[in-house]
Amino acid sequence: MTEHSFKDAIILFAHGSRDALWRRPIEAVADQVKQISPNTEVACAYLELTEPDLPTTVTRLVQTGVNVVRIVPMFLGVGRHAREDLPLLLQDLINQHPGVTFELRNAIGEEPELTRAMAQIALRPSAL
Repeated sequence: MTEHSFKDAIILFAHGSRDALWRRPIEAVADQVKQISPNTEVACAYLELTEPDLPTTVTRLVQTGVNVVRIVPMFLGVGRHAREDLPLLLQDLINQHPGVTFELRNAIGEEPELTRAMAQIALRPSAL
């Protein structure tokens, strides 16, 4: 890797749950990213109750040469986790990895495309 080359990765960041099945939709999004863009590095990370956490995921990616990390909060609403916890985590990551560029995206629930998709799903006739 040359001094000016970039290797980027996407981290899908979600809350986490004690329920092992909870992570399936987040992992399904990661699988879709890989299908759409096979050369894109994508990983999942969780705030609590589910492994791996965000610092562990970032460290693993950086060890593989990643130097640009796009964090996509997989939250429908922007609550305390997105407003308070995530910025603090991000600041710690910036301090721990000074050679890495971090991009924090809006929470997925704030994206107009997702709002439209959810509206279309809500409008579908029941399969009863």
